[in-house]
Amino acid sequence: MNIQQLEYIVAVDQYRHFVQAADQCCVTQPTLSMMIKKLEDELNVKIFDRTRQPIVPTDIGRQIIDQARTVLREAGRLAEMAQQYNGDLSGDLRIGIIPTVAPYLLPVVLQAFLERYPAIRLQVSEMITERIIAELKHGTIDAGIVATATGEKSLRELPLYRERFYVYVSQGTALHGMNYILPEAIDPRELWLLEEGHCFRTQIQKLCELSRDSQSLNFHYRSGSIETLIRLVERNGGITILPEMAVLELSEERKQNVRSFEAPVPAREVGFLVNREQVKSRLIEALQSTILDQLPASLLTPVPDMVVL
Repeated sequence: MNIQQLEYIVAVDQYRHFVQAADQCCVTQPTLSMMIKKLEDELNVKIFDRTRQPIVPTDIGRQIIDQARTVLREAGRLAEMAQQYNGDLSGDLRIGIIPTVAPYLLPVVLQAFLERYPAIRLQVSEMITERIIAELKHGTIDAGIVATATGEKSLRELPLYRERFYVYVSQGTALHGMNYILPEAIDPRELWLLEEGHCFRTQIQKLCELSRDSQSLNFHYRSGSIETLIRLVERNGGITILPEMAVLELSEERKQNVRSFEAPVPAREVGFLVNREQVKSRLIEALQSTILDQLPASLLTPVPDMVVL
């Protein structure tokens, strides 16, 4: 048994296809298949059910693959520990970030980070919080940027900033004439929401005390984009809720449609989510410090009348 064989079975599990897994591992398909067969012979078990398409692990195979991921993750930490000890700020840093933060945070910090730390190869993927948690546990990403407390005991949360929520209203709604809005004044039938799975949607449902089956308007649309919600409000009427960084990006014309919540102002806390045994802490700290350096002061100044959802 060797590290390569463990990498091969993890790749086959990921792609559920021997040829694609071989391409990912930069070996020929016969070589990959032979090495996996040798591992199965050594363990005297079948790791994959080859009679099914796509290929799936057997029951014992699932357990072996999960353990292989753990072994590979721990083996990779040996080099990372040496880098940390030598103060070497280099290597890969794999980050997952939720879609309601990515379009507003990344443009602010990306160039500054790459210029400050040219030896760090930053890999960023947009994904919802549930997937970030799963990939952190599998070790396929090093940290996640999320906007909700997860309660996961195996993970550690590092706060970055807090941002207030605002209401974006169409000119045809009664709320357009108000300066400050109470959550209970929001009509669920006028509210455009993100699709299920986004933590921002869950926070808005909590804020407005909406049930899971509350409907937005009389038209059902699954959107993962805040920009799409803004355009729907502008063209079709109704309202939506925006985080502060999205509001800061609006044109002066669009800001005329923004209304504040009456105190206590609802907000969300954005932060890093990492494994407690994370050894790339210096790389994560480098990204964290860059983010804090580049953020608008309004996001870093404590607000006494703010309530975090």
